[in-house]
Amino acid sequence: MKIIAFYLPQFHTFKENDEWWGKGFTEWTNVGKAKSYFKGHDQPRVPTELGYYNLKDSDVREAQAQLAKEAGLTGFMYWHYWFGNGKRLMADIFDAVLESGKPDFPFCLGWANHSWYSKQWNSDGTSSNKLLMEQTYPGEEDILMHFTYLLKAFKDARYIKIGNKPLLVVYDPISLPKFYLDRFQEMAKESGFDGIFTVCYLGRPEMDKDQFIAKGFDMVMYQRLDKELSPVLKKMGKIGKVVKHAKKYMHGLIRGVTPYAMDYKEVYHNFITNKEKGKDVAPMIIPQWDHSPRSGRNGMILYNSNPEYFYMHALDALNVVKDKPADRQIVFLKSWNEWGEGNYMEPDLTHGRGYITALRKAIEKFKE
Repeated sequence: MKIIAFYLPQFHTFKENDEWWGKGFTEWTNVGKAKSYFKGHDQPRVPTELGYYNLKDSDVREAQAQLAKEAGLTGFMYWHYWFGNGKRLMADIFDAVLESGKPDFPFCLGWANHSWYSKQWNSDGTSSNKLLMEQTYPGEEDILMHFTYLLKAFKDARYIKIGNKPLLVVYDPISLPKFYLDRFQEMAKESGFDGIFTVCYLGRPEMDKDQFIAKGFDMVMYQRLDKELSPVLKKMGKIGKVVKHAKKYMHGLIRGVTPYAMDYKEVYHNFITNKEKGKDVAPMIIPQWDHSPRSGRNGMILYNSNPEYFYMHALDALNVVKDKPADRQIVFLKSWNEWGEGNYMEPDLTHGRGYITALRKAIEKFKE
């Protein structure tokens, strides 16, 4: 069984962030200015053991890997930003991991193939977007350039493989042209692998996995943070979405919370469904979530999250993979260090190492 955590290589300064958000900006900027919007809302979040770290510090990366090992994680999935024709962002951290050979901890890549926008959050939970960096798919020359880079990672002894196939996650499987996927597979085989084991990320629970399996992906994973629209609201189109937002506002008023806040203990069982029992679906576990540092009171918030509920959530996921073929016993953890989304495992002032201990406890229980 493999449990692989998403890893955000963001916590350091780089030129584009300075230009877009002001000199010295990192994700810690949002984390530090976060506000508590209702009674019991745990903000701001304060890191403890690792502090407000700079990921360019190799000692920090070593300490992260040690904590991940203590949690029982198989490895990190580093988000990888390739916008076309060699244009990358936040590349320094993974490049340093690759070139230095440290930390000695398994990894794979997740291609975050989406455009970057400056978002202005609106009262109905939507956002007005200004394009900052566009995701493009220029064609054959770009494919060759991109695969040449990926191959350096694939050949690293630490790279996570399923059989003789390097594991690669794709964030947006819809926009990715099929010929990109096909050419990557061909070039991987030409390079001595049996292909690439590809997993795609599905951000909406109503998305049909079969179309992505038919496109060439080996597995899918679902993010189930938000419930899908009911059949009745779906038929209503845009009006249905407005009704959904109105219901969320009423929910918030009644409970004394913000519009998009949900009680973790009431919803975590929804994150793992019967679909996750399929051999081509990898379950996703979510320790906690709070988007308000980025999007204010209109952010999605899971309140009442704590390590004990996460322990039970992790057991749900482990139980759905136990009867799958060995090479399909894969669980993704969202995320290791997405502090700006309140979505992390690292020690903080509220829970200490609680989430790390909870995951280790769930793994040990599963092995009994």
